[in-house]
Amino acid sequence: MSKETLWARDGFKSRRGFILACIGSAVGMGNIWRFPIMVARYGGMTFLLPYFLIVVLVGSSGVIEEFALGRRAQAGPIGAFGYCTEARNGPKKLGQAVGLIPIIGALMMAIGYTVVMSWIFKYTFMSLSGSLYAMGTDMGTIGGAFGGAAPEAETLREALGMMLEGGVFGVGNGVWLLIGLAVVLVIMALGVAKGIEVANKIMMPVLFGLFVILAVYIGFQPGASEGYRFLLTLDPKGLITPEVWIYAFGQAFFSLSVAGNGSVIYGSYLPKSENIPASALRVALFDTLAALLAAFVIIPAIGASGFAMADIDPGPGLMFVYLVNILNGMPGGRIIGVIFYVAVLSAGLSSIVNLYEAPVATMQEQFKLKRAPAVAAVGVTGAVVALLIQPWTSQWMDVVSIYICPLGAALSAAMFFLVLPHKEALEEVNRGAKKPIGGWFLPLGYVFIALSVAALILGARYGGIG
Repeated sequence: MSKETLWARDGFKSRRGFILACIGSAVGMGNIWRFPIMVARYGGMTFLLPYFLIVVLVGSSGVIEEFALGRRAQAGPIGAFGYCTEARNGPKKLGQAVGLIPIIGALMMAIGYTVVMSWIFKYTFMSLSGSLYAMGTDMGTIGGAFGGAAPEAETLREALGMMLEGGVFGVGNGVWLLIGLAVVLVIMALGVAKGIEVANKIMMPVLFGLFVILAVYIGFQPGASEGYRFLLTLDPKGLITPEVWIYAFGQAFFSLSVAGNGSVIYGSYLPKSENIPASALRVALFDTLAALLAAFVIIPAIGASGFAMADIDPGPGLMFVYLVNILNGMPGGRIIGVIFYVAVLSAGLSSIVNLYEAPVATMQEQFKLKRAPAVAAVGVTGAVVALLIQPWTSQWMDVVSIYICPLGAALSAAMFFLVLPHKEALEEVNRGAKKPIGGWFLPLGYVFIALSVAALILGARYGGIG
């Protein structure tokens, strides 16, 4: 692929920009509202040891594979899957058709995330204005505020009826949804180098820096030591408990964003000189560090609050109800609330940009659209659907994360490790690498395919594992 063609597709202009963008895509709400509670619930180090093992395994197989697949084909999932089937002397259109699945998954996940981002934008504004701190520690007021922003319905039909009857701006959080999505679309319209790369160069240092400040501050609060006790617990008997391994596996697998979409498209923007194995391991490392930082903020904060750890479930309620109460009750709570929600905003924005990038790039590739019209088309679709599904967001996200994301990961891995000729696969992985990976990488890929299938089966069995 010529430099001119690569430039025409846009791309990352620096290794640091690429790494930060990939870290941003991986660091999301799961690191903040799920990981800390799972660590506390399943025994601190008892949970972390299998978690670290799976991170290393997925980082050294699935993440490398998705970067390499995108760079080899210089395309997103549709073009990349078609490239693989064609390279095997099969029908290109078959691969392209299969490539639609991870694109659909990315768009659906992005739409659900659009609703979540509306909550984050609203709460960031409330923290800055002081209205969040003004609620104090009254759980009725705090819970009612979030209930108004995030109404709930049992079925999609009920949700649609609720939105159409009450008006898309009369129910839920429609205004903030459009404001948040507009910010995302502006970043994306600027392009990969001038928009996504620049934004992540700002947001990721902000995220890590603010979480370090929070971790230090909360560490000095009375009662924080109770949270550290949960973090540092090691129960050898727990290591032989299947549930610990299942949830640690799910958390690690989904945290690294291997779904056959975002990492593939980011990989397609890479120059041939990029060391993919090294980049993949850095992404895995910093995603893990972000999750640990969140745990060292949230678990000691809960310990200092007096709330029983077992009473708090992972999910939006932790971030928008319990933590509001906890932070408001701390000395300097208003400032601490601002720091926390600005950090969360950075994590959310970086993730949603990656999710929307795959369908945007697909519009450009398949319909030869310029960047701005492609962003606008995907953005309008996202806005309309997100507004309508607000009361059904949790169920919508479950469908995508339980079924479509692991299926996309399995299909992407199958294309790279089974369909693409092995010589081409290893050649692409080792292009730009200082120390070439040996033939052991291919069998490891088969393990990753099995893990992706396991994520799908276990997710369906347990109602979600990550």
